[in-house]
Amino acid sequence: MYRFLLSRQWVIITLVALLLVPTMIWLGFWQMDRHDERAARNRLVADALAADPVPVERLAAPGDAVTRAERYRTVTAEGRFDTDDEVVVRRRTNADDRVGFHVLTPFVLDDGKVLLVNRGWIPAEAGRTTFPEVPAPPRGETTVKGRLMPDETTEASGIKDLEGLPDRQIMLINSEQQAERLGAQVLGGYVAQTAPEPKDGTPERLGDPGKENAALNYAYAVQWWLFAAAVPVGWFVLARREALERTRPAAGEADAEETEPAAV
Repeated sequence: MYRFLLSRQWVIITLVALLLVPTMIWLGFWQMDRHDERAARNRLVADALAADPVPVERLAAPGDAVTRAERYRTVTAEGRFDTDDEVVVRRRTNADDRVGFHVLTPFVLDDGKVLLVNRGWIPAEAGRTTFPEVPAPPRGETTVKGRLMPDETTEASGIKDLEGLPDRQIMLINSEQQAERLGAQVLGGYVAQTAPEPKDGTPERLGDPGKENAALNYAYAVQWWLFAAAVPVGWFVLARREALERTRPAAGEADAEETEPAAV
């Protein structure tokens, strides 16, 4: 009755089914790994944002990288802005996806070290080849608050660190490069400023880090496992249906022989 399973067509169908099941199971576990990673990042971000502010010198030092646990921590710093060495970071978007610049201003601490402060986003109204008009920060001694961020890299951001850019423009925020440019001791990473508030709302403050949709990966994992369970069920239904279709002609021939009148 099931000898047709040895046919070429059904051997191929069976092999494909045997290949799909472990593949879908693996995809489900991969999605669960993505779920766990995103959920862990969300917890890390939430804990960092909820933590009390600390002086930036406790977490950052010249030549040191900002760790994963230190990222997004709220820090404070006392000093003054150095607008003479201010630069802008190209190809940055605001909340409305408009392309412009981020304003990166050195902040000289009381001990002479430098903290890089991303003051926010400004539009590229005069084009991208000239240094834009940048709103001035507070003058004199100032206390800055913001989120501690690691140095930007091409691998993490997908942005190439191009050379030959217009004067006072950069592609990535990198404390080592800025230390070489400024000839000063620059704390590792940078700070995305949250206070004090800018005058007239410019530069636009950077938004809070968003939560990644970990629940979506969980749903994808369950979906892949349901697909894996459906494959053998579907294979059995198809095989059973074809077996029934093959037996019907034979049953019809037998009934015809039984009802045929006997010869006299």
